Amino acid sequence: MVELKDAKVLVIGGAGFIGSFLVGELLKHPVGEVVIYDNFARGKYRHISGALEDDRCRLFAHGGDIRDTDVLDEAVKGKDVVFHLAAMWLLHCRDYPRTAFEVNMRGTYNVLEACVRHGVGRLVFSSSASVYGNAEEVPMSEDHPFNNRNFYGATKISGEAMCRAFHERYGLSYSGLRYMNVYGPHQDQQSVYSGVIPIMLNKVDRNETPVIHGDGSQAYDFVYVKDVARANVLAALYGQPDRFYNVGTGVQTSVRQLCNTLLELKDSRLQVSYQPYSEGDSRQLVKNRIGSTQRASQELGFTPRYSLRDGLKELIDWRNDPSQTRQ
Repeated sequence: MVELKDAKVLVIGGAGFIGSFLVGELLKHPVGEVVIYDNFARGKYRHISGALEDDRCRLFAHGGDIRDTDVLDEAVKGKDVVFHLAAMWLLHCRDYPRTAFEVNMRGTYNVLEACVRHGVGRLVFSSSASVYGNAEEVPMSEDHPFNNRNFYGATKISGEAMCRAFHERYGLSYSGLRYMNVYGPHQDQQSVYSGVIPIMLNKVDRNETPVIHGDGSQAYDFVYVKDVARANVLAALYGQPDRFYNVGTGVQTSVRQLCNTLLELKDSRLQVSYQPYSEGDSRQLVKNRIGSTQRASQELGFTPRYSLRDGLKELIDWRNDPSQTRQ
C-alpha cells in the first residue's frame, strides 16, 4: 500500500485526456505536490488550468517529452509516485509506427529507467485492452492471451513486459491498468484519430447521417474517463506490485446500441448508414472485447460509478457548453 499523504507525485501525460482528470482526482487527496509532465502534443493547457490554481499543483517548466531522457530524469527526481499515461494512440500508431516505437516503447523504457534511478516508490503504468485482441472468452480476465495484431497493442505489450523485467531485475514497484474503451470530456473531438463516440456526435451535430461500419454487432466495454482517473489513484493506493488490472464496466454494448443511445440523447431522428469496412481495417478489426471487473473490484475496490448513459449525457453537456473551447 502506498501513502498519498504529503506524497510528491508526477503525472506523465498530465494535460491529456485521462491525465488531466487524474490530476484533478489526485488533488482530492492530501498529496504534497502534483507535477504535470506533458509535451502538449495532444494535451491542452485549458484542461489543467483549474488544477494549476491549487498551490500543490505545477507544470514541469523544462519540457515534457518522454524521449528527452535528461529532462525526464530531472522531473522524476524526488518523486514518490509516478503515473505514466503518455502514449501515441491506436490509429496514430497505425499511421506512424516508427514514431510509435520511439514514444510508446523507447519512451516507456526511459520512464522505467528514471523511476529505478530515483527510487520511486510506485509506478502506475497505463496499458490497454488492445493487448488482448479479439475475445476468446467473455468477459476477458487479466489471464486472457495476448492476441493483438496492431502496432498500438504491440507497444503496450512491450511496455508491460518491460515493467515486469524492471520489477524482476531492479525491484521496481508498479501496477498496470488495461483500459477498455475510454470516452468523455477532454478527448480529442475533431481529429481524424478521434474515437467512435466523438465521430458519431460530430455527425449528429452537423445533421449528417451517422455511419456504422459492418452490421453494428461489434461490441465493446465503454468506460467513462472520470472512472478511469479514479482507478489510477486506487491502483497507486492498493494495487499489488507486478500486477495488471482491467479497467472497465463489464457491460457489453454494441456499436448499434451505442449509436441508438446517442441519437436518443440528442433527440435526433437521423437514420444510420451501414457501410462495409475497408479490407485493411477488416483484417485488424476487434469485434468483441469486454473486460472482467473482478480483480479490480476485489483488490483495488474499484467499481465504476458512471453508466454509459450517464457518461454520455455528461459528455454531451460538456460539448454543448460554450465556455469549453475545443479543437
